[in-house]
Amino acid sequence: MICKQEEITDITREAINKIQLDKLNAVLKKEKERQGFYRDLPERLESLADLKNLPFTTESDLAQKGSRMLLCSQGEIQRIISEQTSGTTGAGKRVFYTEGDCEHTIELFMAGLGEFIYPGSITMVAMPFSGSFGLGELIAEAIRRLGAKPLSTGTGRTYGELNRILEEEQPDTYVGMPTALLSMLRMCGKGSIKRALVSGDACPQTVMKAIEEILETRLWPHYGSREMGLGGAICCTAHDGMHMRENHCITEIIDENGNVLPDGEWGELVITTIGMEAQPLIRYRTGDWTRIIPGRCLCGSETKRLDFVKRMDPLGSIREMDELLFEIPELIDYCVKIVDGKKKITALFTSDNGEERIRSVLEEKDIRSWNCRKVKWEDLALYPGKRVTRQ
Repeated sequence: MICKQEEITDITREAINKIQLDKLNAVLKKEKERQGFYRDLPERLESLADLKNLPFTTESDLAQKGSRMLLCSQGEIQRIISEQTSGTTGAGKRVFYTEGDCEHTIELFMAGLGEFIYPGSITMVAMPFSGSFGLGELIAEAIRRLGAKPLSTGTGRTYGELNRILEEEQPDTYVGMPTALLSMLRMCGKGSIKRALVSGDACPQTVMKAIEEILETRLWPHYGSREMGLGGAICCTAHDGMHMRENHCITEIIDENGNVLPDGEWGELVITTIGMEAQPLIRYRTGDWTRIIPGRCLCGSETKRLDFVKRMDPLGSIREMDELLFEIPELIDYCVKIVDGKKKITALFTSDNGEERIRSVLEEKDIRSWNCRKVKWEDLALYPGKRVTRQ
C-alpha cells in the first residue's frame, strides 16, 4: 500500500524517514502560508529528531480550536465526526476529512482486510454506520473492492437478529468490536464464521483467548482513531503487533513527563498525521497506552508496529472488568448501573451457574479501588442473573 501511494519500489527505514520528513515540512510550510493553528512552529525541520522539540497538541486544543486546524477549504470537506470530550460539558472534538483522506483510509482497510478476506467472501460488518464516509461505510467499500460481499450488520442488533444473519447469510468473516463478537459467539455459536478482525475497543487477553478458542484461529486486531482518519495500524500474517501507516502518521511514545521513549518502552502514544489533507495534527497526545515493538517484523516489513493498545483514562477499568468476568464461560454480557447509590451488575448467562460464578469472582477480587466513569465501586452487588437461550 505504501509503495503504491508513494510511488516507490521498496520500503526501507531510510525511505520511510525521508517520506515523513518531507511531508512534515510540507505541512509546516502550509501552516505558515495559511496562518493556521500551528503557524508559530518552525517552517522547516532539519531532521525527524527535531520533532521532539515541538509542543504537544491536546484533546482540549482539538475541541476548542479544531476549526482553526483546517488546511483546506470548507468545500473540500466530505465528512465531519463530532465527539463530546469525556468528562466535560464544553465543546466536543470535531475531526474533518476530505475525499482524499477517506480514500487513503479505504486503501488501508483493503491492505488489512486483504490478508484474510478473499473474492467471494461474505463479511459481517458490525461497526457503526452513520452515513456517507462513515466508519462502517468505509469498511464496506474496502470489502467490495476486494471482490467480497459486506453485510452491513451495524451495532445494536438483538441476538435473534444476529442468529438469523448467521444462518441465512452464512458470513465467513467478521469485522467489529471484540466483546460484542464474543457475546455473539457464545449466544449464537460461530456458525460459518472462520476469521475475525477486531477493532474499536481494547481487547482484553481473556476476551481474545476465548474468541480464538471458539473460532480455532488467530484474531486480526487493528487500531485506529478519529484523529488519524479512522484507521492507523493493521495486523499482518505474523500476528506480532500492528503495522502503522507510516507514510501518513509519525509515531512517538512518551513518558508521563513528555519525554520520548525508545522503541520497546511502554508509554502514551503521540501521533503526527502528516497524511491528512483536511486537518493534520502535530504531536497529538492520544491518551492511548502502548509501545513500539523493536526490530523488523517476521513478515519482513520495516514499518513500525504497535503492541496492544489501551486507554489511559478511568474508563480503562472497564477493561479490567471484562478481563475478569469474561473468564466465566456462561457469561454472555453484562452492564453496570447505579441504583440507590449502589453499583449493580445485570448479567446475561447461558446457564444457572453463571450467577454463582460471577458472585464468586466479585467476592474474591478487590474491586473497591476500581473506577467506572469516575465513580467508586464500593457496595457493588449483583442483580439476579438471567438465563438466556438461543431462541
